[in-house]
Amino acid sequence: MKDCNQCGKCCIKYGGGDLSASKEEIDLWELFNPEIFDYVKNNQIWFDPKSGIRLKTCPFLEIEPQANGLSPKKYSCSIYENRPEDCRHYPSLISEMIRDECEMIEIKDISDQTQAQKALDILMKDSRPSNFS
Repeated sequence: MKDCNQCGKCCIKYGGGDLSASKEEIDLWELFNPEIFDYVKNNQIWFDPKSGIRLKTCPFLEIEPQANGLSPKKYSCSIYENRPEDCRHYPSLISEMIRDECEMIEIKDISDQTQAQKALDILMKDSRPSNFS
């Protein structure tokens, strides 16, 4: 498995309403990160603070400046340390990464998904809840 190259596919695919945040996360944003809480409506994320319309992409996904016009786009998250748990836990399954065309996947991962899953589990151990299995 390759290192993440910040292609943004996961954030682009799931950032438009396919994510949720827990009540606890939303409460913490309201108290400590009002700039994030502004995008919450009825305990759901990501809504335009002015119009109240659900956004098609995460408002905190940013395109990094390109070194030159030929280099691939790289993305970053401006709320990385305060991102929802849904974001923290992705990816959880190799099959999910294959389906989403994650650029971390290599041919060897596709042919030996059991070993690739073990590698992913090790890579993601600090991002998952302790009861994850």
